[in-house]
Amino acid sequence: MSACSPIAGGSGASRAPVDSGGSPLRWVRAHMQWTLTPLLPLVMLAAWSLACHQFGAPAYILPSPEAVLDALRDGLARAPMDQGGLWFHAGITIYESLCGLVLGAVVGTLLGFALASFPALDRVAYPVLVAFQALPKVALAPLLIIWFGLGYNGKIYITAIITFFPLLVSAMAGTHSVESDRIDLARSCNARPMQILRKIIIPSAMPYLFAGLNVASSLAVLGAIVGEFVGARAGLGMLLIQYNQAMQTAPVFAVLIVLGLIGFLFNYAVKVAEQHYCFWAQRRRHTLRAGS
Repeated sequence: MSACSPIAGGSGASRAPVDSGGSPLRWVRAHMQWTLTPLLPLVMLAAWSLACHQFGAPAYILPSPEAVLDALRDGLARAPMDQGGLWFHAGITIYESLCGLVLGAVVGTLLGFALASFPALDRVAYPVLVAFQALPKVALAPLLIIWFGLGYNGKIYITAIITFFPLLVSAMAGTHSVESDRIDLARSCNARPMQILRKIIIPSAMPYLFAGLNVASSLAVLGAIVGEFVGARAGLGMLLIQYNQAMQTAPVFAVLIVLGLIGFLFNYAVKVAEQHYCFWAQRRRHTLRAGS
């Protein structure tokens, strides 16, 4: 045994796991959002610059990054109330997107809870809602502009129509995910329907609602832009139409960058709210990842 012990000890030492907690690769993998994510825009920017300067892409097809940066700087340099700048039109698009998102989220959530709570209503109304969702929103936008004019209302309603369905499906999925035993226990304790909804169903459905809200936050900007394409006096969508008609490609790219930033900020705000109001689901998700 003593003769074998050095061999066993040596093999055991050779098989001992190496602590890689401080390795650079492990640190990069743990912080991908701050390490690898910024590399993707840099790679895209390098490919863009290469296509413009080395392959000679025409400026009216693909403007150079420098030209787009100049157009973006000129648009942001104007005063917020200057109708020739980006701040004024971005504020209008943000207002339309936020109002439409709130309206669509409230209607979709309430309707989803109602359909999930009443199976007869679900069988009757859900097929109609699915058929309505399948309609192209670009075809509905001109009707809303005709009905509500070129003001804010038409854009807000088209945004609400685009964003309500993700919340509808999420509310229904969250309600169906609640264990029936919990509801039966609450009813046995003489809990009223509104108490069951407020104390059991809504907290259980919160992760599903935020998942739908993540999708709807990105669609909200799209809804406002669709409405502005059809008819508007102001907004980033109107600027896109004007710049396209004038063949000014660099300002078009500048407006697209602003729209991308607005969509990112909307989605980021939803994620921050999710971490604050649905922190228990975040902890559970991290625990499951650590266990796997």
